[in-house]
Formats: sequence, C-alpha cells, structure tokens
Amino acid sequence: MANYIGTTSAEQQKMLQKIGLNQLEDLFKEIPEAVKVSHLNLPAGKSEREVRQAMSQLAHKNQVFPTVFRGAGAYRHYIPSVVQQIASKEEFMTAYTPYQPEISQGILQSIFEYQTLICELTGMEAANASVYDGATAAAEAVNMCTDKKRKKVLVAATMHPMTIATIETYYRYRDVEIELIPEVDNQLDIAALKEQLDATVACTIVQQPNYWGALENVEEIISLTHDNQSKAVLSVNPMTNALLKSPGELGADIAVGEAQPLGLPLNFGGAYIGFMATSNKMIRKLPGRIAGQTVDNQGRRAFVLTLQAREQHIRREKSNSNICSNVAHCALTVSIYLSTMGPNGLTKVAQQSYDKAHYFAAELAKIPGIKILSQNFFHEFVTEMPIDDEILLAELAKQNILGGLPTEKGLLWCATEMNTKAEIDLVVAAVDQMISEKV
Repeated sequence: MANYIGTTSAEQQKMLQKIGLNQLEDLFKEIPEAVKVSHLNLPAGKSEREVRQAMSQLAHKNQVFPTVFRGAGAYRHYIPSVVQQIASKEEFMTAYTPYQPEISQGILQSIFEYQTLICELTGMEAANASVYDGATAAAEAVNMCTDKKRKKVLVAATMHPMTIATIETYYRYRDVEIELIPEVDNQLDIAALKEQLDATVACTIVQQPNYWGALENVEEIISLTHDNQSKAVLSVNPMTNALLKSPGELGADIAVGEAQPLGLPLNFGGAYIGFMATSNKMIRKLPGRIAGQTVDNQGRRAFVLTLQAREQHIRREKSNSNICSNVAHCALTVSIYLSTMGPNGLTKVAQQSYDKAHYFAAELAKIPGIKILSQNFFHEFVTEMPIDDEILLAELAKQNILGGLPTEKGLLWCATEMNTKAEIDLVVAAVDQMISEKV
C-alpha cells in the first residue's frame, strides 16, 4: 500500500488560483461565522514511532490465546501467506464502490470470480456479490421467499442465536410471522416441523451443521418443505461442503452462510461476509449486486453489474432489498483463499477438522463425569462437565488455552486443522486433572 502524501502549500495555492481564490478559508466563506468552529480541543500530533509505541502498549493488554478450541460461528483455520499478500496489493485496497456498471473491470471481475466460486462450492446456479454477514444473508433469504399468500417463516431453533435474532429484527414490524421449529436432542424436531407446515408457510430455514455442531437431517427437512410447496433455505458452514453434500445436491432453493472460514482471520467481530446463492429461477430475487460476464464491442471478455434489484435502480416499491453494496475486499480474500486451496486442499482441511474434533470428543469421553451431548457432528460438540464450566475455562486460560464456549447446555468445543494432537492431548490431560481435583 502506498503512503498517503497530502498536498503541499504550493500545490494548494496553485489549485486555489485556478478557481479564482486567494486562500483556503475562502472555500468556506459562505458558511456563517456563528456556526464555524474556531478551535478543536485535540491533543498534539505524534510521530510514527510514538503512535506505534502507543498502539503496541494497547495491544499488550489483550490476551492472545495460541491454543483455541472455540468456534460457534467464528472459526480459526490456517490462511496461506499468499492470500494476505495478494489481497493487500495496492490496486485491491480501495474504498471505491463500482456503481457505474461498465467501468472498473478489475473489481467487477473479482466479484464475478467470487460468485463463480460460491456457486461451485454450494452447487447452486447463481450467487450475488455478497452481503454483510451470514446472519444478514439468512434474513435476506427469508425476504426472497415471502409473498402475499405465504407470510409465515419456520426457523429452526437450532440455528445460531444471533442469526435467529437478526431474522426476528428484520421482520418485527413487517407483515411476516416468524415461528421457531423446536429442537429435540440438539437437532430440529421433525415431528414438530410436520405439524407446523401449512399453506401459509413461505419457507423453512435450517442451519447445517447447527449451532450445537450437530448435523441435521437436511434431506428429510427439504423434502417435507417441498411437499408443502414451500421454499427451503439452507444456512451452511462453507467448509463442510468439501465433505458433505452441497445445498444444491440436497435440493435447497437458497444457500446462505458466513464465509469467514474461507480465508478471513479471527477479528474482534469482523469484518465478515455473508454469501447467498440460489437457482436461476430465483436469481431476480437475490438482493444486492450481481456481476455478469459479457463481451465488449470488440469481442473481448468484459464484466458488468446486472440484475440489481434494489431501490436505486428500480421503483422502490418493486425492490426486494435496500442492500446496495457488498463486502468487496472480503469477497476478494475468499476468492484468493479458495483458488489457493483448491478442491483437494479444502477437502483436506475439512477432513482434518472432522477427524480432530471426533478424536477430541472421544478422549474427553474417557474422563469420568464428562458426558458428550453430541453424537452426529462435524467439528463442534457439546459436553456436560461435572465441575463448573467457568472455573474450568478460567483454569485453562491460565495455561493460555481458550476452551469451549459456555452455553445453557454445556461447553461447546470446536477443533480445526489448526489444533494438533499434542494440543488436544494437553487439554484433555488438563481437564482430567481439574476434574479429579475438584470432584
């Protein structure tokens, strides 16, 4: 990234003369003096060295865990160095938003490539340029399904609580009824779903794997939904698509999710990226922007923004969303990661995550008093501990280990390819010792 260099006094004077002014203050002479601020109470500026030192001191207040066994929607995967290296190139690090559909071919191509990769990953036919996060994607998918006759939406209670909260917030003051499908044994209650499906249901939305890490019986859920002439929305961890059937193979109408596992590091809340993909039949209902491929007047490959079903391009009452942008740089990073890893690399990461999580759960289950509440899971599982969860986590933190997430059901643990066998064995031994001392 190039350094920002402001204009010199001579350059400023030259520009002022060009527009017929003498000094910088003349640019603001139309503003009444009564509303002008003469002085800002700001501290004196610091040198680059002083700023670095101050930021370093602040950073040292954070506790950075080298060993992490927590997921719950934000996952630690290895990111090849080439991903950040390419994503940090100066031509990509821009705040420019391509509103004009014919220009900025580089940005439009990066969006098109991202859409293509998401379609390949999800097994769907069309994808948009991304939305703000996975929860937003789920809420926007609901919007694609409702109409004048069908205004009830069945949401699995096993979805991430933040996703459920986002959906409920979206439709709290709209003529859409949000109804939760209850759970049983950490999975969606199929019997309850059958009772809830009726002629007013626009769609069902379920998460795979769900918040508790369990794998849902998605094929039966989608089949029941389609038998009711309703749409099926599937929210997926994209990493699982390397091992499990894709949403397209399962027959989902819309696939959504959080793409953070695909090359985006763990940050304090983001920036993350929501992906959305669907069939060509529903492409015109996708929110946000879609980049298409065409040819220019000389027959060369070209890209253009198309099918922007939002209020700036069509009549407001006809638009299906007010989302008018996308998380462009995150989408670029995801594209670089997927291109770097390839199908084989992605499959290896998913397989290692699955294998290590199951080894971890099996080793914990050997400790007297620990109950594994998850049986059919991908790389997250819930445990019931014989000692207080917070006490256990505090003891692990002293050893620079971030343990599972405390929930109302127990500790939600996660393992990925980043967790070595030695780390898993270390945590198991530490938990075993704590339990033997406390019980």
